[in-house]
Amino acid sequence: MFRCVLTAAAVVLFASSTAVHAQRQTVGAPPEASNMKLVGYNDLQARSAYQPTIHHQGDRWIAYIGHHGGTDDVPAPVNPMTGKPEPNGTSIVDVTDPARPKYLRHLPGQEGKYESGGAQMVRVCDGKALPKGDPNAVYMLRTFGSEAHEIWNVTDPASPVLITRIGGLKDTHKSWWECDTGIAYLVSGAPDWRTRRMTQVYDLSDPARPQKIRDFGLPGQEPGSTRAVPTELHGPISTGPKGNRVYFGYGTNKGGILQIVDRDKLLSGAKEPTPDNLRYPEIARLPMSAFNGAHTTFPMLDMPIAEFSEDKDGKTRDIVMIVNEAILNECGEARQMVWFADVTTETRPMMISSYTVPEASGQFCQRGGRFGAHSSNESTAPVYHKKMAFIAFFNAGVRALDIRDPYHPREVGYFIPSITAATDKRCIPIEGGERCKVAIQTNNVETDDRGYIYIVDRANTGLHILDLTGPARTASGLPKN
Repeated sequence: MFRCVLTAAAVVLFASSTAVHAQRQTVGAPPEASNMKLVGYNDLQARSAYQPTIHHQGDRWIAYIGHHGGTDDVPAPVNPMTGKPEPNGTSIVDVTDPARPKYLRHLPGQEGKYESGGAQMVRVCDGKALPKGDPNAVYMLRTFGSEAHEIWNVTDPASPVLITRIGGLKDTHKSWWECDTGIAYLVSGAPDWRTRRMTQVYDLSDPARPQKIRDFGLPGQEPGSTRAVPTELHGPISTGPKGNRVYFGYGTNKGGILQIVDRDKLLSGAKEPTPDNLRYPEIARLPMSAFNGAHTTFPMLDMPIAEFSEDKDGKTRDIVMIVNEAILNECGEARQMVWFADVTTETRPMMISSYTVPEASGQFCQRGGRFGAHSSNESTAPVYHKKMAFIAFFNAGVRALDIRDPYHPREVGYFIPSITAATDKRCIPIEGGERCKVAIQTNNVETDDRGYIYIVDRANTGLHILDLTGPARTASGLPKN
């Protein structure tokens, strides 16, 4: 399954005056792949990328891609389309022809570096789906650095128009927007709350007139509390009115919590953030270990399990896939992995399996940068839902998992992009200075209804558009290519 060799040899340089060690890999070495192939590529103006959202817009497919802030070396990369430096924000790319992606627009975000700037998160809804939207419009919800959420009219994706701003925040992150109802779960840092990130629930059914519903978090995070402050929110995923559940992930890297919430009670319950009111919509929690957190909590409900097809009970199960986030370079922490929880009996969720890339398959702890899980695709399109999952695994690229039996998830493909001249270094402190290496940092992944896989890189390497081949394609049910 794995090719175990590094993509290129390394040259180690020593700078004796500062004791800095820098390792560089050969640019342009071929990608490492199994059962996945490269279809198209865009460099995204060498900007550090976070969330991609792929939207079928009329007769076109448009990728909206969020970015982290700039780096110390390049705080505001030059936009070749304007010739001017611009803080990292949102890239808008036409991927109708995935072999020839066309960069349409860069929409600058908040000035700042790394997590303190940019516009990391992006969601998109058609106006005709929103109850009070303009039926001829398309709307993009994005974060604006740490200070605001914004809604843009992207009917013409090359010429976005700002519609709404929800500001006055101290942080933002991975929000969720229900297109059929307009309800949005905005990951925010409300100034009076005791945690960096919690949830602000808004009615964005009319994007021009946001209506706040409530603030929400874990007891102890609310204003005025004197108890211990629980770990911060990373992001929620809602199943909407039909599923009536919201799955919240807290903790990211360690001490994580999967929280299962009754959506109706969340929206209609008492709004004052008292401990009792915050507990009221909660159905259950699944506490995780001190080693692991909950970056993405992706529900896969009513899954048919072939192994149980002859059993009287339990032929289908409700599963939540929990993906943690690696934080430290060169394995300077516990391994961050993918976990599968059976939540069929909601009040007693239980872990049933896990997945990680074997380190020895590529000597990933020595490659530089982060090694471990970060996120999964979040599309529920039938092409892959409840059959295949794609996991961004930093310097181990993207991993394709056959999840039809979530008790025994099985890797069936992978793709590790080649580094480019733009790929940024990643450093760790050592005695007398630091050691830096250049490595791929596949950060986020998404899929579209056609079956293409989109991965973006945290270390400025750009967007890669992929397709499945061989047994992985067969496992997904896609036609042969």
